[in-house]
Amino acid sequence: MLVATTAVAPALPASRELTLRAIVLGGLLTFLFTAANVYFGLRVGLTFSTAIPAAVISMALLRTLGNSTIVENNIVQTIGSAAGAVATMVFVLPAFVIVGWWTEVPYWETMLVVATGGVLGVMLSVPMRRALVVDSDLPYPEGVAGAEILKVGMADAEGARENRAGLATIVLGAVAGAGFGVLTALRLAAAEVGKAFNFGAGVTAIGGQMSLGLVAIGHLIGLGTGLAMLSGLLIARGVLLPWLSAGVPGTAEEVAASVFGQQVRFVGAGAMAVAAVWALVRIAGSILRGVAGIMAASRARRGGEVLALTERDLPGGIVLGVSAALFGPVLWLVWNFVQGGPLAGSIVAVLSLAFVFILIVGIFTSVVTGYMAGLVGTSNSPVSGIGILSVLIASVLIAALFGGEVALEERTPLIAFALFIVAFVFAIAVIANDNLQDLKTGQLVGSTPWKQQAALVIGVVAGALVLPPVLQLLATTFGFAGAPGAGPNALAAPQASLFAAIAQGVLGGSLRWDLVWLGAGIGVVVVILDEVMRATGRGKLPPLAVGMGIYLPVTLVLPAVIGAVIGHFWNKMAAGTARPEFTVRLGVLLATGLVVGDSLFGLAFAGAVGALGDPARLAIVGEEFATASQWIAVILAVALLVATYARTKARALSEG
Repeated sequence: MLVATTAVAPALPASRELTLRAIVLGGLLTFLFTAANVYFGLRVGLTFSTAIPAAVISMALLRTLGNSTIVENNIVQTIGSAAGAVATMVFVLPAFVIVGWWTEVPYWETMLVVATGGVLGVMLSVPMRRALVVDSDLPYPEGVAGAEILKVGMADAEGARENRAGLATIVLGAVAGAGFGVLTALRLAAAEVGKAFNFGAGVTAIGGQMSLGLVAIGHLIGLGTGLAMLSGLLIARGVLLPWLSAGVPGTAEEVAASVFGQQVRFVGAGAMAVAAVWALVRIAGSILRGVAGIMAASRARRGGEVLALTERDLPGGIVLGVSAALFGPVLWLVWNFVQGGPLAGSIVAVLSLAFVFILIVGIFTSVVTGYMAGLVGTSNSPVSGIGILSVLIASVLIAALFGGEVALEERTPLIAFALFIVAFVFAIAVIANDNLQDLKTGQLVGSTPWKQQAALVIGVVAGALVLPPVLQLLATTFGFAGAPGAGPNALAAPQASLFAAIAQGVLGGSLRWDLVWLGAGIGVVVVILDEVMRATGRGKLPPLAVGMGIYLPVTLVLPAVIGAVIGHFWNKMAAGTARPEFTVRLGVLLATGLVVGDSLFGLAFAGAVGALGDPARLAIVGEEFATASQWIAVILAVALLVATYARTKARALSEG
């Protein structure tokens, strides 16, 4: 693992940094990457880090304009990295559709929830920079890697060649990912290959969505997480599904789909809940030490310590003023949300609960996620655990305060209210999770913290502007699994489905607690195995990834597992090259390009379906071609992966 020992480069006072072109380029990248991340977040429950691709694109483009600096490129990277954080809001927002509260995604309400919660996340994480970034030995793996990429890319002509190679690799992946998607839309290649069959006394199923982007997601998450998801898949498909489907009448396909959706997923939810809680317990001591460091840093500043340029955060008055001011629109949104429902008559209690919950839980989550980002990296930080705990806390509080006044069958407004206040807390969590990683990069390359913090506010707002229409497009075209009227092509939206199920279970009494407790038991066993493996140096078995492997459909998990194996062998190959770090980085950029290309095609496809009304109208072949299209899809996917990775390897060797 990378450690934060890289020397800090002091920034010159006259350095070009927070420039108009940096803001414009960063905003455009945020639009692009947010849209791509929304699609994959809903499809498979994973998002990818956008900081490094943003840095590579920035250096390649700004160098051609001339007079670019490392800190200016860092501003683009900071704004662009907000895309991955803002898009993570799709872990909670589709829950309103799933519980039947929204029939469509309201633009202004959604945008304001994301923007206000996100900016609060920036403000709440500002006081933590000194303790968790400067005076901390946390590794910040992505932050340190981002700094090294900026230093190499801005150093000399060799760095310029690396930038061009990186940009070309992203484009290569994007073209391949989108091109394969076009063939699936035309039905020349099957979008999914799978089979349900009898297994023991019940049934099971195997298969995968034919998506280069899903394979690339596996490359990005790594072998350890991929194998943990495979373990969950084997539990779900090899044990739980055959057992729970035994004796259920119907065809193998029908039984597998219904039993998985109505029973197996609740087992996965229980496992994910235990994993999330344990992830927080493991770092509780470190979090308390981090809080003590925050208080010590505050006392030093009050004692008159003079701060260098690279230590200047947003002033405390601005942080407190903006935070206080934001609670105005937050409470107005809450007031507007409950109008016309059973909570409207208890508005003082509603606003008081919302204020206290968002403030206290928001501060707690900003510290927790900020620390986790430094410990394990933004991409690996279990922010889903924050969402699970927040939904549980909110649901229990609402049930205690208002449950006695509302009948069980009429509690949808209470369920929606719980999800609504959790949405603000989740926005705080995901932005704080991203912010400190960016600030670590800035510290290492000599950026001015307050300018980075202002840049992240810009990125949050840019992402908030584009997220609602993309979410509405996907909701209209595909729908979300578990939502009223969802069809067979509905997006999984795994975290949103889980959050909705928790709120409904606590407030509506509809949760299968027996299955949840079974999953919790599995989660406890996996946690113990993971701790034993870590203690004995035999690797690890990330419990949250095991839970995801149980919870997600096999068609999403299997391609990601294959991608994780590909990424592992790519990194082994890279270790034997003259420049292993550069070769590893090109592999990451190829995977990023595949994800972006697949995602952008998915959005274009959604738009075309929305305009035509029926995806079958895009097909150029009939149903008789279905069998051939499955073989074509498998062969073509393998061929494209081999070709793109081979081309990237050749580029890495030639540049190295």
